[in-house]
Amino acid sequence: MTAPGEEESVSSDFVRSYVITGGRSLPSSDDLALHTLVTLAPERTPPLGAGPEVTAIWDLCSGGYLSVAEVAGHLGLPVGVARLLLTDLFEQGHLLHRAEPPRAQNVDRATLEKVLHGLQSLIS
Repeated sequence: MTAPGEEESVSSDFVRSYVITGGRSLPSSDDLALHTLVTLAPERTPPLGAGPEVTAIWDLCSGGYLSVAEVAGHLGLPVGVARLLLTDLFEQGHLLHRAEPPRAQNVDRATLEKVLHGLQSLIS
């Protein structure tokens, strides 16, 4: 609570996106799709002067692959901002990315029934 005439302190929890991106335009969704998987390149060290968002990405991606959407969700950032930060790290050689896995193929009903009957015979 502030006294009359006293200014309330500004919280650092909210930082506008243009501050994080340095006012740069966001990359297109073709560069890193939402489901593109990213991880740290082996034997890399965090870039000097990395901001808190880049440091958080570094910590998140050190455990294995995450999708671009998951990184954005964990950081609480808009996807475009996360995509820009990830693109920067990729261009600096700190990140690896893997294309999405191919879509599953539809299987006909007869094949599914054979698998179901086979599983039922194993269980019973």
